[in-house]
Amino acid sequence: MNAEPLTTPRKDGRRTRNLVLATAASVVCFWAWNVVATLGARYTQQLHLTSTSTAVVVAMPVFVGSLGRIVVGPLTDRFGGRVMFAFVLLATIVPVLLVALGGSLNSFIVVLLAGLLLGIAGTVFAVGIPFVSAWFPAARRGFATGVFGAGMGGTALAAFLNPRLVAAIGYVPTHLLIAGLLLAMAAVVWFFMCESPGWTKSTTPVTPKLADAARTAVTWKMCFLYAVVFGGFVSFATYLPTYLRDVYQFTPTSAGARAAGFALAAVVARPIGGMIADRIGSKPVVFISLAAVAVLAWIVNLTPNGDIPAGLTFLGMAAALGFGTGGVFAWVAVLSPQGKVGSISGIVSAAGGLGGYFPPLVMGATYNPASHSYSIGLLLLAGTAVLALVFTLVAVRGGARVGFHAPLPAPER
Repeated sequence: MNAEPLTTPRKDGRRTRNLVLATAASVVCFWAWNVVATLGARYTQQLHLTSTSTAVVVAMPVFVGSLGRIVVGPLTDRFGGRVMFAFVLLATIVPVLLVALGGSLNSFIVVLLAGLLLGIAGTVFAVGIPFVSAWFPAARRGFATGVFGAGMGGTALAAFLNPRLVAAIGYVPTHLLIAGLLLAMAAVVWFFMCESPGWTKSTTPVTPKLADAARTAVTWKMCFLYAVVFGGFVSFATYLPTYLRDVYQFTPTSAGARAAGFALAAVVARPIGGMIADRIGSKPVVFISLAAVAVLAWIVNLTPNGDIPAGLTFLGMAAALGFGTGGVFAWVAVLSPQGKVGSISGIVSAAGGLGGYFPPLVMGATYNPASHSYSIGLLLLAGTAVLALVFTLVAVRGGARVGFHAPLPAPER
């Protein structure tokens, strides 16, 4: 297949359309992925769960979704984004309906098992990164992956709308509505999305591709950094409604609205991080992000009083995490060898998801109900951010000026 020139108006229009479709599909998947987390307070009361049990239920979709990305990334290299987007959207419908069934039956086991299957929705990230990267030249991949990453705004929609929809139309109809959106989005993707003219189908078996990606040094360096920034976002976004209930005594609806604001701030910051990384490089972007996360985690630990001080602190934390995720994945898209973007991004995005799986468990296990305190978990976050900051400075080569200002560095091995 002969690729069209990168600058033709026709290709520019198709590029924009496919980026918009990929981002929209990601929004719907992230909305479904967080259907359990956003109603965590309901399950705590209805199923009489401890803080640890609630954390397990909330974190389960994150865990499975993270591991699934390892396989979905190279499958996207083989079958293409259109097929894999449609598959993930359709496959997510079943667990959404099972969550509705489990909640209706007041069954902890059914909700937990449905949460396991719901992890399928979280694999959408490993589909979108190689798909949009194929549509854009290296110098604009930070922008492209940042815009696609804004699809995590589905987290904000879930946090804001799910409690309100349950109150307005009922628990089961809310899940039926989400299932309908998944079906509609799958149809839109199937009929209107297409692969980049420059994309070629990979025929390499999945296992060797993963092994090859695992032997690339930059894969594991990006895994660690993404586990901190994206993992921090996921853990805050999923556990924040529970945190706000325990520490600030907010109602589920009020906590959901504030969690939506947190997610929205990260969504806005992510493409900004990617675009700035295109201009000045990813390394300074990630450094700034981690420094801000360390400071703000310490401030959150102090439990600032009042809506404005607390709100600004959480919004700042969200922006710092979103900024960092844009910077890290701009790095991944640039440094990944051609033909390996899917497998490397699958592993890296899995690490990010796993980074979001463990903090809620730690928060639940270390919560002090007597003082309504999560200090231990927050101090661990601050310490981890400092460690990642030092790692960025001394262990990751290149990335100071990537994109428009310097030749692309050779991938680390």
